[in-house]
Amino acid sequence: MRVAALLRGINVGAGKRIAMPALREIVESLGHRDVETYLQSGNVVFTPAARAKDDLAETLEKAIEKATGHEVPVIVRTGAELAKIVDANPYTVDDPTKVVVAFLAEPVEVSGLGLGDLGSYAPDDLSQIGSELFISLPNGQGRSKLMEALTKRRLPTVVTVRNWRTVLALAEMTRGEE
Repeated sequence: MRVAALLRGINVGAGKRIAMPALREIVESLGHRDVETYLQSGNVVFTPAARAKDDLAETLEKAIEKATGHEVPVIVRTGAELAKIVDANPYTVDDPTKVVVAFLAEPVEVSGLGLGDLGSYAPDDLSQIGSELFISLPNGQGRSKLMEALTKRRLPTVVTVRNWRTVLALAEMTRGEE
């Protein structure tokens, strides 16, 4: 089984910095195999160690903090979960940078996000399927009032966002026997 660990808030802006070789070393130090990173923004794919604990996210968070001093929230999805996410996308994707997936650490009803009437964010649109929010952003993330509202709110769970191109790449990297 391959998994993808999505780190929140690293290597963006002037925030927390972790070099991808260092991240791979941290993951490998836990006994995980076939470790690969994707892009510079905290995506790491690996085959968990046979002795790995059930809570891979928590174990990774602790190891990253110990090695770097940074508290970095981690969300983990298996290859099977990523395949389901790809299949569930309710939006047509003409430009993979204009559809994003917000991965939630725990399922939260959209009404619990404090966004109010979603129609007021048009043409942006949001659909929730399980622990993921699929967001269509026809004018891009930079101009999106919906993305601004999501990122400025104190949400009841950890959220990290990836564009559709990254979601597809991670799903491909984790494909294999489950």
